[in-house]
Amino acid sequence: MILVTGATGQLGGAVMRQLQIRAFPDQLAAFVRDAEKAMQLHEQGISLRVGTYDEPASLDRAMEGIETVLLIAGTDEEKRVQQHRNVIDAAKRAGVRRIAYTSRELNDRYTLVNQLMHAHFQTEDYIKASGLPYTLFRNSLYMDAIPQFVGGDAVFGRGIVLPAGQGRVALALRSELGEAMANALARPSAGNVTYQLTGGASYSFADIANALTDLSGKSVTYTPVEPAAFTAQLQARGLSDVMARRITGFITDIANGQEDSVTTDLETLLGRKPTGLTDGLKSVFGY
Repeated sequence: MILVTGATGQLGGAVMRQLQIRAFPDQLAAFVRDAEKAMQLHEQGISLRVGTYDEPASLDRAMEGIETVLLIAGTDEEKRVQQHRNVIDAAKRAGVRRIAYTSRELNDRYTLVNQLMHAHFQTEDYIKASGLPYTLFRNSLYMDAIPQFVGGDAVFGRGIVLPAGQGRVALALRSELGEAMANALARPSAGNVTYQLTGGASYSFADIANALTDLSGKSVTYTPVEPAAFTAQLQARGLSDVMARRITGFITDIANGQEDSVTTDLETLLGRKPTGLTDGLKSVFGY
């Protein structure tokens, strides 16, 4: 039986939808905070396990009868690592046969500017130390997140202004990452495995600007700026100093080549080439 945590979230939901194609409902379980939001899964015959990452007792109940757990990374930045440890500990107590985790594909954990990403590697380390058989999904940046980076439809008027330099990103659609993970989880465990799930090519924000120009027929430019100037712009828009620096750090890591990694793991698990930049942006921006 496979348990998916965060099963009503965007990534967890994408995985669950694909698992429903590959497994009978009685082979699936969903760990959710709110049963009402998961009633559709319940009506489809999927077992609901209600609780939170902060509640070890609810995690123990959730692990009953489970062979494989997919731990979707938590969103509470302050408590994330401890929450993940709670899930891993519960899986170990229950004798789960495999734990999988949604990590991030970044080139060098020791030179990251965005310190929040360290939580992923701390979680990986804890999983490995637990002795549980594991599958790590190191996912690239979602192509679906590009509108957030460039300001949504406002990009067609003001262009892209970011401190990303000439950094490149191997973007992938969230739906395809979910599909690939479901394919891996539906297979028998084959020992400890780390998948580096990236798009088939990496792209700069200049490439993204050119693709958006072609799609919209409007001129979209890319203007790289210095990190300090970008942080000041965010603060001028009302963002807190902490949040402004976090966003700047994330994009500075792109400029430093942290996201410029291309592998064939996603293609292999999908059984086809991942969606490329133009078609992906067409889907994301609704063209």
